[in-house]
Amino acid sequence: MPADVAQLTELVTALSAELIEIRRDLHAHPEIARTEQRTTGIVVDRLVAAGLAPRRLPGTGLVCDIGPGPATSGHRRIALRADLDALGLQDSCGLPWRSTVPGVAHACGHDVHTTIVLGAGLVLAELAARGLLTTGVRLIFQAAEEVQPGGSLDAISAGVLDGVGQIFAVHCDPRVDVGYIGTRIGPITSASDEVTVTLTGAGGHTSRPHLTGDVVFALGQVITQVPAVLGRRLDPRSGVNLTWGAVQAGTTHNAIPASGSVRGTLRCLDVRAWERASSVFHSAVEQVLAPYDVDVEVRHQRGVPPVENAERCTATLETAARDMLGADSVLLTEQSLGGEDFAWYLTRVPGAMARLGTRTPGGYTHDIHQGDLQIDERSIDIGVQLLTRAALTARDVPPMPRVATNIPNP
Repeated sequence: MPADVAQLTELVTALSAELIEIRRDLHAHPEIARTEQRTTGIVVDRLVAAGLAPRRLPGTGLVCDIGPGPATSGHRRIALRADLDALGLQDSCGLPWRSTVPGVAHACGHDVHTTIVLGAGLVLAELAARGLLTTGVRLIFQAAEEVQPGGSLDAISAGVLDGVGQIFAVHCDPRVDVGYIGTRIGPITSASDEVTVTLTGAGGHTSRPHLTGDVVFALGQVITQVPAVLGRRLDPRSGVNLTWGAVQAGTTHNAIPASGSVRGTLRCLDVRAWERASSVFHSAVEQVLAPYDVDVEVRHQRGVPPVENAERCTATLETAARDMLGADSVLLTEQSLGGEDFAWYLTRVPGAMARLGTRTPGGYTHDIHQGDLQIDERSIDIGVQLLTRAALTARDVPPMPRVATNIPNP
């Protein structure tokens, strides 16, 4: 007989104080992408103390299996994923457990994610010891979510999805009150790519622009016209967005420079449109620049695809939330143009990510990727309850076909 809600609540409550201390320790000692040695060690040591056998991944990160494998249970494992890395910015939260590492902070909530998946693993380990875990679970603690194309590709390459049927995760949402989760079927985050257009010409005097390729004027056409072209060449329902963030050209008012560049991000909510976006972007740049007698180099660095929540897996998270938190605990989350490398897992197995409310009701609304981010720590217990219940109630689904044809194999 599987564990009931009361048993889960009791087990999570018993771990609550310890998990808060672990989260605070991780917050005070953040590590940037692919340097998460201390963080990995803390998780490994606690899982070993619980009688489990975690396996370190190449570099940093780890995986840990709990309960019966597919050969015994007849079902593929349910995976729970956390990300370990912090951001390269200054912590200004002002709390006693603020970062002790200058210029590095857990400003995206990965310390919370790691603690939640660790807590879920400890609860599931206890249930397995009591004979109440009938389907195997795999904990995935991956490195380098904050860099592109993302550490999840490294984890997949190391085999973390072998034998896995579904995967679940949570992401802190400081705009939502603690006690609630946000879900959505389909894309909830965006593909996020880096693009750079570099122009070169002969240069010349600003009094004679007709005698040279005017790099500055041509850059202006790229900045204003290329986003408009994308909006007419790609389905507007796909949420394509090209936004420029940096432009460099010239050093003085009366000379046309010989080179210049513009850099930005290309985002898209639909994986099929994302596949087409690269070729459309390249051709749009070339067509816009055709009249201006400049040479062009286009660089399009693939980032991550959209996170596309599977319908059945989203339903599993919603049911788990209502079981543990109440009938009104589930909100429809908005789509975000931010990138999240959990998406790579979802190109290979079905799964879903929920947004975890971390705002104190009536309190200040923080934002992620800001140094002053504060998390209501009651959200840790809620995240543990949610993922544990989801792991216990998820039902095997047929393997999914690969949707995107040019997503790289890790």
